[in-house]
Amino acid sequence: MPRICKIAVENAAYAFDKLYSYLLPEELDGLVAPGCRVTVPFGGGNRARTGIVVELGEAESTEKLKPVTAALDASPLLDDEGLALLRYLKEQTFCTWFDALRLLIPAGIGVVRSTVYSLGGEPKEGMTPLQEEIVAFLRGKKRPATREELDHQLNDCTGSKDFAALLAAGIVVRGEKSKQRIQDDKVIMVRLPDDHGPARLTPKQRMVVAFLEENEAVSLKELCYYTGVTRAVADGLERKGLVEYFEAVRLRSPFAGEVERETTPPALSTEQEAAFGQLARFAGEEKPAPALLYGVTGSGKTQVFMKLIEHVTVGGRDVLVLVPEISLTAQAVDGFRRRFGDMVAVLHSALSLGERMDEWKRIRQGGARVVVGTRSAVFAPLHNIGLIVIDEEQEHTYQSDKSPRFHARDVALRRCAHHGALLLLASATPSLESFYLAKQGRYRLVTLEERFGAAELPDVYVVDMREQGNVSANPAFSQRLLEEMRYNLEHGEQSILLLNRRGYSTVIKCSACGTVAECESCSVAMTFHAANDMLMCHYCGHSRPRPRTCEHCGSELIRYAGSGTQKLEEELGVLFPDARILRVDMDTTMAKFSHERLFAAFAAHEYDIMIGTQMVAKGLNFSRVTLVGVLSADQALYAGDFRSYERSFSLLTQVVGRCGRGDRRGRAFIQTFSPEHPVIQLSSHQDYPAFYTQEIQSRKLHLYPPFCVMAGVGFVGENVEEVRRQSQAFLVKFRELASAEYPGLPIRALGPVPSEVLKVAGKYRYKLLLKCRNTADTRQLLARMLEWFYGQCKTVSVYIDMHEG
Repeated sequence: MPRICKIAVENAAYAFDKLYSYLLPEELDGLVAPGCRVTVPFGGGNRARTGIVVELGEAESTEKLKPVTAALDASPLLDDEGLALLRYLKEQTFCTWFDALRLLIPAGIGVVRSTVYSLGGEPKEGMTPLQEEIVAFLRGKKRPATREELDHQLNDCTGSKDFAALLAAGIVVRGEKSKQRIQDDKVIMVRLPDDHGPARLTPKQRMVVAFLEENEAVSLKELCYYTGVTRAVADGLERKGLVEYFEAVRLRSPFAGEVERETTPPALSTEQEAAFGQLARFAGEEKPAPALLYGVTGSGKTQVFMKLIEHVTVGGRDVLVLVPEISLTAQAVDGFRRRFGDMVAVLHSALSLGERMDEWKRIRQGGARVVVGTRSAVFAPLHNIGLIVIDEEQEHTYQSDKSPRFHARDVALRRCAHHGALLLLASATPSLESFYLAKQGRYRLVTLEERFGAAELPDVYVVDMREQGNVSANPAFSQRLLEEMRYNLEHGEQSILLLNRRGYSTVIKCSACGTVAECESCSVAMTFHAANDMLMCHYCGHSRPRPRTCEHCGSELIRYAGSGTQKLEEELGVLFPDARILRVDMDTTMAKFSHERLFAAFAAHEYDIMIGTQMVAKGLNFSRVTLVGVLSADQALYAGDFRSYERSFSLLTQVVGRCGRGDRRGRAFIQTFSPEHPVIQLSSHQDYPAFYTQEIQSRKLHLYPPFCVMAGVGFVGENVEEVRRQSQAFLVKFRELASAEYPGLPIRALGPVPSEVLKVAGKYRYKLLLKCRNTADTRQLLARMLEWFYGQCKTVSVYIDMHEG
């Protein structure tokens, strides 16, 4: 019976993104399996497209089916779990099949397709001179020629009438060539053939043969180095058939080189040992429930799960560790490699495409047992997972803000269920959802109440900036904070300052007419960056020169207000001219491995003061830091969404916890214009239980997560009125369909309203919020709405995010 493939095809719009049936030709039977990529003809013009085989089956009739053209992979890229995750992402995040596939395989392994030409039929008499040149060129090529090669050699001939005539007559035929986007890094290897025997050899050749008899196969570079011969000697042997050359793939490593291994891991405290014992028991269960490791800042959560990782790997299983930001991978990777050596692999976006692809291959081949990475590393192709750790689990960066809009915690839960593994969430300030589930008994709760070793929680002072007046010469700093920084400098101690705004000045305004410099493509004010003397938009990246006069009225009275990290760095240089100041923000960490380099320099006490955005607030451990200053504590409090208090509490608690982690007690100063605010007060006391009790009552009263799911429906288009109208049309149809066919679903719709930032990168945005439950019926209703919307509207795009906020 003929075999068919169910195939997802690339570049399919959501409304047409389904599994298409194709005939599997006999010559490809056995070469194609689920998880393999293939080339197929698609659409009325039968243009070649890449597809992924999701299912194989049999069909009685294949009369109308198109055949699969070619197999692109020698073995499946996705195993059974990978295919299940592909389906999961398609259903849960309302993305296309190939959007989901791009998460599961590295970008470098993607396929690039190009048009090629070769000779078809026999040339005819009466051809023009150009046609004769084209035919002669193609006849002389050993392989099909690309359009670029033809045009370069024959002066843009592919756009000529002569070339079109050759195509129409079948003398030249058009084809397509596929190749991997990033090529494997290959090395030439040398070995002796199986039937090598005695031969007359020169002394140098005998040396080469003797070396290969001892070492089997080595790289050509190693052969020349260890025998002292040139490549010409090896080439001569290869021409005579006395040695063989072959290619081997060399995996590129982002952390090549030796690392000093830890000889004796640090001993755990009694409290840490008890926590480890509990978690080890959970990990040994056949189907362990997720666990939440909650501990105050500096309580040694990392050392607990490091020992747990060791326990799991000794048992023969693999481990995945997620951190919320690239900035945290620097210290994390260093610690893991010291503990576990080369069995550690790293996956995050700062690696080159080639490095990411090779790390993915190394993991897939079983060359790594512990994978450390950011959000997308949750899809690492480990085959026998025993533990997944999500550190700082409350961070919003675990939620993707572009398609597919997944949350790493949800994917981790699914993978743990598949492998019978333990999911461990760790934080000093857990998300309210996780702590609620722990309180309800759906997660196991393991607590660390004391700081590790001799370290004590820092003394925290709330500074009322309303009382500062003109006491401080600089409005960004209170007088008390300046005095404490001076004390630290005199005593060789380090300080960290948090200001969650990068750039120099955050508002550029004309004093004459009041015009604010805004981005041309976004409805936000631009930020002045002194480092390049430019105005920059932090949403779309647009930049333009700093204005010397007002763009509206021509006045020269331009006022620069608001402080960013660049301005803070400059002001500190004036206040403390002898201080060594390090700025850590997005502008200073763009280079590869910049986080590692900067944090290592700070740890080595090459700097006295570190200024930074939120990337300096969490997960970092510097024993010499005894002072932390928060310069604008009110900024996140009034963000306008239901999570603003939770995020503010977490940020303040985390940054305060960066000090006093050594043998000296820390001091933290929170500068605020709202000192009486409950979030400020509770974070200053590091009192998460009290904050949770207060916030969970508010969430329940107003019906916010964890008591419902907040789903967002986003509308994006170039005409603001059309975006508003289409969002309203969506709501009307949604109400009709939900009432008629899903009357039992509990759903509340809020909006649609303009997004907090209405215009970004030239496109306007509206949003509809839905309070609902994430059930199969809810997802089916939303999927049907997407199909309806795209069927009647071509000018506005829509997306659904099941984790809004």
